Amino acid sequence: MAASTADSWSWFPALALGVSFLKCLMINSYHSTDFEVHRNWLAITHSLPVSKWYHESTSEWTLDYPPLFAWFEYGLSHVAQHFDKKMLVVQNLGYASPATVLFQRLSVIATDVVFIYAVRECCRSVREEKGSKDLLVRPYFILAALLLWNYGLLIVDHIHFQYNGFLCGILLLSVARHLQGRHLEGAFLFAVLLNLKHIYLYIAPAYGIFLLRSYCFTKDNTDGSVRWSSLSLVRLIALGSIVISVCALSFGPFIAMGQLPQVLSRLFPFKRGLCHAYWAPNIWALYNVVDKALSVLGLRLKLLANLPKASMTGGLVQEFQHSVLPSVSPSATLICTLVSILPAVLSIWRCPRGARGFLRCLVVCALCSFMFGWHVHEKAILMAILPLSVLAVESREDAGIFLMLATTGHYSLFPLLFTATEMPTKVLLILLFTLYSFTSLKKLFRGFLLNTLEVTYLLGLIAVEIICEVVYPLLPWKQTLPFVTLLAKSVYCSLGVSYSFIRLYLSILRPTDKPKEL
Repeated sequence: MAASTADSWSWFPALALGVSFLKCLMINSYHSTDFEVHRNWLAITHSLPVSKWYHESTSEWTLDYPPLFAWFEYGLSHVAQHFDKKMLVVQNLGYASPATVLFQRLSVIATDVVFIYAVRECCRSVREEKGSKDLLVRPYFILAALLLWNYGLLIVDHIHFQYNGFLCGILLLSVARHLQGRHLEGAFLFAVLLNLKHIYLYIAPAYGIFLLRSYCFTKDNTDGSVRWSSLSLVRLIALGSIVISVCALSFGPFIAMGQLPQVLSRLFPFKRGLCHAYWAPNIWALYNVVDKALSVLGLRLKLLANLPKASMTGGLVQEFQHSVLPSVSPSATLICTLVSILPAVLSIWRCPRGARGFLRCLVVCALCSFMFGWHVHEKAILMAILPLSVLAVESREDAGIFLMLATTGHYSLFPLLFTATEMPTKVLLILLFTLYSFTSLKKLFRGFLLNTLEVTYLLGLIAVEIICEVVYPLLPWKQTLPFVTLLAKSVYCSLGVSYSFIRLYLSILRPTDKPKEL
């Protein structure tokens, strides 16, 4: 039964307004270089003709999002000019007047309205069994709190600075529409999302296979296999028309100007390094550490000589060669990602499990791209944590996976806020969110959700933080090896993320007798 009674939602605006007020308190917080990135994009789209948007390179932070996001920045720039016109001058690199900071912060808060609406729609789509009438332990209330007050979004968008809430809002709204059986709307929203930020290409296989198998094919054989004759050309054409129309609207002007290759070169800059500066906790972080350990061991045992000096721990975004293990190319990471995604999408083709099976596949695809992708940002973990929240309030097993992934993934974001001023804020927010996650889901499912080993691992995060932030700065190695703490956090978190990934992957491959549903 879905939570949809209109008279029971008076609490939702209070929850949304509460978190919006908290965001306003963060307006004067530290902001990262992403703040300047988006200021520069405002200036580019406002001051230059469309034909120069993807050629402009006065700043190193060139426009590298798809055209729909460029138009989004263009729209924001017309509001920005009423705050401070100087922020819209391309040559004003690093410009951050109080009015500029206020506008950009408020723009993130304002566009979060999309996220708030999407959360409400997801909550309305949640299944719940008859149980406690206490609002605080109802699945839809817990989901609203987990999403609206998500720790990762709060620090990444409203301190570090980005528009993930707006983008993830479109993703969650698309998911909600599929859960509600409104598949054309869901497909349209995802097509828009792809043309706003191309990182979501990684979860496109989940969308494509689900819609083809469970929407375009309308019937199954008695053994559950697809009945090929049931293909609805009307539905297929409708889906294709939606995707083509959105892409034509987005890329059409640049194709007409003969600039498609230039746009694509900006969207896929493979000259960046395998790992991002802060080392996302994925398989390549573990790969790098193994390579480093082997090189040190080989030199000490005099088995290796004349190795190039490693740059992977220098905290820089750049290309580098591994010392012992084979160096990893962009094409190799793409192959690894596609191979890891393949069993998941095949599972929902061979055995459709409805919209929730699609949602599980979406989360798996997001984690595949996080684990094996090229130059993965640590913030990309939110692409898996947020949709997994929906499954976490419906399934005890998923709740346990969510606690592991969210706690580990959120902690891996700590290096993004490296100033001492933000330390109390990030520690308090992650403690509050984590405590609420554990207590609310424990009450919902009436028992502990993690085993002793899992709890021990999560407690180890506290030890890692103490060692990195209290003990290591007192050691002499701090001056010569300043990025060891980043390495330690990334590697430890990689273990937890990998564990969650494996558990979730096994759950989607597990046989089920549930029939196909939309």
